Amino acid sequence: MLRVGIIGVGYWGPNLVRCFSDLENCKVTAVCDQDHDQLLRIKDRFPSVYPMENFDALLDRALVDAVVIATPTATHHELTMKALEHDLHVFVEKPLAKTSAECRELVQKAEERNRTLFVGHVFLHSAPVIKLRELIESGELGNINYISSRRLNLGPVRRDVSALYDLAPHDISMMLYLTGQKPVSVSCSGFDRLNPGIHDVCNLSMRFEGNRMGMVHVSWLDPRKERVLTVVGDKKMAVYDDLDQEKIKVFDKGIDKPEQFSGDFADFQIAYRYGGSYSPFLREREPLKAECAEFVRCVLEGDVPLTDGVNGLNVVEVLEAADHSLQRGGQPIEIASLDQITVGAP
Repeated sequence: MLRVGIIGVGYWGPNLVRCFSDLENCKVTAVCDQDHDQLLRIKDRFPSVYPMENFDALLDRALVDAVVIATPTATHHELTMKALEHDLHVFVEKPLAKTSAECRELVQKAEERNRTLFVGHVFLHSAPVIKLRELIESGELGNINYISSRRLNLGPVRRDVSALYDLAPHDISMMLYLTGQKPVSVSCSGFDRLNPGIHDVCNLSMRFEGNRMGMVHVSWLDPRKERVLTVVGDKKMAVYDDLDQEKIKVFDKGIDKPEQFSGDFADFQIAYRYGGSYSPFLREREPLKAECAEFVRCVLEGDVPLTDGVNGLNVVEVLEAADHSLQRGGQPIEIASLDQITVGAP
């Protein structure tokens, strides 16, 4: 039985308390937050948990075997490092940390202490994304040309991080998972309308090996809520709409080039293919509960998680490169050159 403590029970934390409490092989023994009233509300819903306002005191009480960090991004590195130094397994909500340097420190510490470091990229545990990966690996979609996504809504506006760091990690993690690789370079543009220095709208482009692209559009200033990811292959295309009842639709559509082309423009005839579409069967499950169960399983069985510290590092490297690009007016940034860039430099 794994004893779990939830650190941060504001917006997302109560969902984590609920999901971990529903699992048979773990028990939520403690919750920690600086908001006393929120702790009382959690205590009313889950009477068996021990509420605490001080994280260090929680670590010293030996109440838990693992902690779940659901606090603001700026605190992730410090809290995770303290937990690892107390030989606790750690689940950290996305992103793992603010910088790739901080992520590397956490990955190294987890390896030194032989502890599980798990990052909350929840969509990698969802049935639609798993199905997309199956469609790609089976070859049904053909060679992937690009993946695009739109994650838009009117709010909630954050003051501690930009829309890039708040929203884009979901789509970045999915694209890295679906392509099976990190991008070679990243470029990003956007604007900070509400709070200077905190971008409300961002357009991120990632270039992958094999002449493939990933494009992410995020905003908390949009009139309509959208959660759409499109995978365009040279055989078929697939659309994942998280707000649709039929979350995955596969389209037998595309453009066929002539097999032989002499170079004469008159001989170049493009054929547009308009085939049918279908929605594959999905074995539905709550992604967050599946994610929590996977964390517990990896801890108890000693397995390396799909969303381990290295996975979290890969996503933060893209975010960091995108942020550098934002500060440089959309200039492309090579992922391999991140270590040569001074953080905060213009």
